[in-house]
Amino acid sequence: MEKEEFLTLLNRYISGDTNREESKKLLRFYESFQTSDEWDESLGSKEEIQNKMLQRIQDAIKSEETKVIPLKPFYTRKSFKVVAAASVAMLISISLLFNRGNKTKDTIPVAANKNILIGTDKATLTLEDGSVIELEKGKAYSKGNVSSNGEKLIYNSKDGKTAAIANNFLTIPRGGQFFVQLADSTKVWLNSESQLKYPVAFTDGETRQVELLYGEAYFEVSPSTKHKGSKFKVKTQEQNVEVIGTEFNIKAYKDETTIYTTLVKGKVAVSNSGSKAILAPDEQSRISSSNGSIAVAEVDVYNEISWRKGLFVFKGMPLKDIARVLSRWYDTDIVFADPALGNVKFNGVLNKNQNLEDILTTIKNINFINAYEKKDNKIIIK
Repeated sequence: MEKEEFLTLLNRYISGDTNREESKKLLRFYESFQTSDEWDESLGSKEEIQNKMLQRIQDAIKSEETKVIPLKPFYTRKSFKVVAAASVAMLISISLLFNRGNKTKDTIPVAANKNILIGTDKATLTLEDGSVIELEKGKAYSKGNVSSNGEKLIYNSKDGKTAAIANNFLTIPRGGQFFVQLADSTKVWLNSESQLKYPVAFTDGETRQVELLYGEAYFEVSPSTKHKGSKFKVKTQEQNVEVIGTEFNIKAYKDETTIYTTLVKGKVAVSNSGSKAILAPDEQSRISSSNGSIAVAEVDVYNEISWRKGLFVFKGMPLKDIARVLSRWYDTDIVFADPALGNVKFNGVLNKNQNLEDILTTIKNINFINAYEKKDNKIIIK
């Protein structure tokens, strides 16, 4: 986007004269600066632009809000949901962009309020013999057919059959994430507070099975055509997912009562002891621990897998659920002084590489919460 076009579009946005596509275009332009270290001053004062856009968003919110909790806005009109989602996403992206301008190159994640750290690549590898290896940036590891540079774990394929194939466990703590490439070249991205059990090698022609013991993982499965037709299966406590060759996401946290399986492309069969469902791309299965039934619905895949791209995308999500997601990434407990506040719904796009304090301040500035307080390693939202 040229400077003149940007300024014209910005002025129209501030005056409330842009449609959804134009707002998205403006947002993408701002996001293009996320890899830059300085704001282009020829575009104008970043503080002045930020303040004008903040005022525009607050005006839009005030004109359409319906209060379901005293002093807490909640949006119910269908037409406004689109505008509010785009506006809040715009505000947060701009806030994160301007905050980035104050950082220097190659800075390591710093603490919000001194001791709440941004999540990073880290994991614990447990070998068959019980040995435990800490994986984190700056630490290299290599043994047998596995190696790590501290940011990812790679297993090389083994030729021929192995009499007894060992299993490894990869555990991601709160405040962490990690990538592993299995011996069949299947790629797995693991989110915070997750654990994966898997064999160190596979035998072509035999079913390849791994187990997501808990947490969330994104799978890019090596197709069966490369392994003499062997299928790929992912087991969780409540379900089995059978794969031919595909990409999908499974969320099965211990503190949540539903298991979510989202298909990006390909085809999978989701089953448990009593039901079975076949998923098509852009569909999500949901299995409730209360009754075990499988429900299938179409979803926005981008929202479901945005965590792998370094983003949190919240679409009409209650603050209590958002707090749970943030707690895992920042390894801190977030609670509500008034439990009813946790039911307030929020639309927004957050960058995972920002301090928690920046995110909470942004949410506070658009009047979703009144205040927040840090006490020990806990955040209290008021």
